[in-house]
Order: sequence, then C-alpha cells, then structure tokens
Amino acid sequence: MEKFFTKTKNVLIISLICTLLWGSAFPVIKISYEKLRIPAEDIFSKIYFAGLRFFIASIFVFLASKFLLKAKLDIKGRYIKPIIILGLLQTTLQYFFFYIGIANTSGIKSAIFQSSGIFFTVIAAHFIYKDDKLNSGKVLSLILGFGGILITNIGKGFDLNFSLLGEGFLLASAIVNSIATFYVKSISQDIDPILLTGGQMLSGSIILLIVGKIGLKGGSLAFDGISIILLLYAAFISATAFLLWYMLLKFNKPGEISIYRLFIPVFGATLSTIFLEGEAFTIKLLISLLLVISGIAVLNLDTRRSIQKDDL
Repeated sequence: MEKFFTKTKNVLIISLICTLLWGSAFPVIKISYEKLRIPAEDIFSKIYFAGLRFFIASIFVFLASKFLLKAKLDIKGRYIKPIIILGLLQTTLQYFFFYIGIANTSGIKSAIFQSSGIFFTVIAAHFIYKDDKLNSGKVLSLILGFGGILITNIGKGFDLNFSLLGEGFLLASAIVNSIATFYVKSISQDIDPILLTGGQMLSGSIILLIVGKIGLKGGSLAFDGISIILLLYAAFISATAFLLWYMLLKFNKPGEISIYRLFIPVFGATLSTIFLEGEAFTIKLLISLLLVISGIAVLNLDTRRSIQKDDL
C-alpha cells in the first residue's frame, strides 16, 4: 500500500483525480443552487446543502468499505476524539467559513484566498517536518501555479477592499484547511484513512445540518429528480476525493502533494465552461492551465532529482 501511494507516477495520477473531482464540484454546486432556487445571500440553505452532501458522502464511504473494499474497520474508543476534531476542522469550520466568505467577495478573490491555504501548508511544512523543506523547485511551482490562478481570474472584480465576512472568512477557511492537513498527517498513521474519511464527514456534517436547519427559510429544500442526482454526485465527489487524498497524506509529504491542489480552481473554471451557460473557454484559461501544469512538472522534476540524490 505504501509503495503504491508513494510512487511518483501514482501520486501524480491520484492527485489529478482528486483535484478534478473537487474542481467538478464548482459547476455541480452552482447548478444545484439554481435547481433548488437558493439565492446568493441565503447562507443557511447553502450550509444545510453542504451538511446533506457530507452526511451522504460519509454513508458512501462506509458502504464502499463494507461491500466494495471488504475492509474490516477497527473502531476503537481512542479514535473518536481525533475523528470528531478532524470533522470539526475539515468539514464544519472549513465549509462554514468558505460558504459565507464566497458569498461576500468576488470570483478572483475567492480563487486567491482559497489557494492561499496551499501556501500556508507548504511554508508550515518547512518548519514542521525535517524532510519537507522549502526549495527552489517548490517555490517555482507555487509561483507558476498561483500565476495561473491569477490569469484565469483577471477582470473578475479584483480590488484592495477587505471585509471580515468576505475575505476574512475565506482566509480563515484556508487556514483551517491547512491545519486539518497536518492533523490528518499526524493521526492517519494510527487510524485507517477509510474510517478517518467517513467518520470526520459524519461528525462534521451533523453540525452543518443543525446550523443550516436553524436558519433555513421554509424549513426544507425543494428537491426534484435532477437536484437529487446532483446532490448524490456532490457526495460521491467528497467521498472519493477525500479518501484518496487522505491516503496520499498518510504516505507522502504534505508540503509537496498540497501543491497539486492548484489544479482545483483551474479544473473548476474549465469544467464550468462546459456545463454552465455564459461561461466560455478563453486564451486566459489555456495559459492558466499551461502555467499550473508547468508548476507541477517542475515539482516532479525536483522530486525525482531528490530521490536520485538519496539513492546515490
């Protein structure tokens, strides 16, 4: 298992699968809001929808564990506390801050502040882990990737204004996600990633459901056939991507694999041009994609050189 999830080629493929799935969530959730007629300012409905998404995702994880993976989960009492803490960080707090923040700021700021968590992770890893130091390859990868995100969002409302409920909450979401990344790394050595994924989603979603239900206008969301399918797909995205990502975090350096998350906004923008009306593939998006790919290529070349150096 460790050999499979640490092989450079597999890390690249699995990371791309995770970021593609997370990126596809952008158009899926936007279409879901349209089908459910959730207005931009209705934060509680969005929080309730997120709670449903992650609650169902946790069920998917446990069902897949039992019937597809045939895994026997070793649930111990000492696992409950760290799983609940992770659920509070990764699901409850991160998405609470994210949904409120994204509703109160522009598209370019959302992309920038969402990506800032990658910088927090890479820089913090430099001080936390002896074998995950910053180097020229990582710095260049970040510059190229972040440059790609900036180019994608040029002209979408960038300004120097800062508000607590907008940029402040997006920054809080990014910081919480970074903290959760290191927490996963520390506890996944002892707790099965399957149990970790399903457990944190289950515990974290319950709080989102309670908070969302309290402020939900009309008491419930009016689902139809299409919106139910979209909800199930959104849950599938979370279940699959987080499970694979936690497996990567268990066996790899957080500062290295986190850089792959730069693909999320690029994939999100690309898929939005396919599935959302009014969105179009532009030269800016192509340049952005090429810059992010270049950044990942630099990272992989640097990683291979390090491996070859260690083997000498």
